Amino acid sequence: MSRIRQLSADEETRRLAFVRERALRDEVSLLNDAKREGREEVARSMILKTEMDDVMIADIAELSVEDVSKLRAEIKH
Repeated sequence: MSRIRQLSADEETRRLAFVRERALRDEVSLLNDAKREGREEVARSMILKTEMDDVMIADIAELSVEDVSKLRAEIKH
């Protein structure tokens, strides 16, 4: 317990822990963004190449129907 107190009292250790925590959160965020972009790309392709409705595409691409509708509107413009 005293070692934990000693470490938490060290300013540089706290700073490094904060930087590491932020880097981990950033990595998770970037991975989630990449996954979403991939799902959106699948949905765009399905919109262009199939006659499926937004509900079916949303189900397959694991997106909301609203997101698929927005992608469809973007493609039409």
